[in-house]
Amino acid sequence: MTTLLETRALTKRFGGAQVINGIDFQVTAGEIRCVIGPNGAGKSTFFKLITGEHRPSEGSVHFLGRDMSHVLPHERIRMGMSIKFQIPGVFPELTVRQHLQLGLHRARDDRPESLDALLQRFMLEGEESVLAGNLSHGKKQWLEIAMAVSLGPKLLFLDEPVAGMSVEETHATGELIMRLREAGLTIMVVEHDMTFVKQIASRVTVLHGGRLFADGPLDEILARDDVAEIYLGRKK
Repeated sequence: MTTLLETRALTKRFGGAQVINGIDFQVTAGEIRCVIGPNGAGKSTFFKLITGEHRPSEGSVHFLGRDMSHVLPHERIRMGMSIKFQIPGVFPELTVRQHLQLGLHRARDDRPESLDALLQRFMLEGEESVLAGNLSHGKKQWLEIAMAVSLGPKLLFLDEPVAGMSVEETHATGELIMRLREAGLTIMVVEHDMTFVKQIASRVTVLHGGRLFADGPLDEILARDDVAEIYLGRKK
């Protein structure tokens, strides 16, 4: 399997506090990797190190075999990373169509997708003239995922994509993500909703105390007593 993303001894300190401690991690082409862990585990910092918002104190991030240590976030996007953050960042005064046109304008030439196809895929048909500020919370999230996908990425990052969604919206988002994987997209998700993780994940990485605590197939990881104890706060 082709390795798209790799971290080697990735470490991050803020002052005297070591938040990420020597993480070795790989994502292979075609998988949905979910990164989970209790509050304070280091998930957000790990995500920001990979996407370039933070610089490592030690270690490195490699994408498509290239060391990304000095690659700026916008350059990582041009190389094939695309990111959807937890909090929707849509422009309330622009329509759905205008948002998607922004993404398509910046898309990688080797993977164009039509606006109509995006509207259909992301359950936004009939909403193209609606101002983004008037969309429901769930549809704002879908619009942001659509914008990220419109760039034609090789690796899509989703930071808690179902935060604030209803049960129905969460399940629909899971089905959407599974279809993206079936279409050939590799996806990394930072998430705490375990029902959602069970719906989508092919492999799970557990962070705890800034370290890689467990990594493997979903069923094996969720069956471990030590994972249940640190993640759920109780023994199985």
